[in-house]
Amino acid sequence: QAYNCLIHFYKRKFKMRTSLALRSIGFGGLGVRVRGTTKYHLSPMEQRAFAGALSTGLPNTLWRIRSSFFTTVPTFVISYLIYDSAEKEHDRLQRKQPGQFDHEE
Repeated sequence: QAYNCLIHFYKRKFKMRTSLALRSIGFGGLGVRVRGTTKYHLSPMEQRAFAGALSTGLPNTLWRIRSSFFTTVPTFVISYLIYDSAEKEHDRLQRKQPGQFDHEE
């Protein structure tokens, strides 16, 4: 009898809450409403994806290339020259020296 009374006490005191997902509110809907908030968005069908691409985008791209030319191109040129000289030196060192293997015959 006392055991049964204890179970009913805990059932009454600690009531488990079901989650919002189980109540079918939906993903992203947390049940919180904010009053006075207005959200605006444009439909993808109403947006112009390439608006100003030729009139402003192309000149801006050319200006960016021209402004960063002297900071990037010398680095690439020096890197290529170092790489090329290292490759040529490696190929030179891989060749046989004349008379290097004459004693093995």
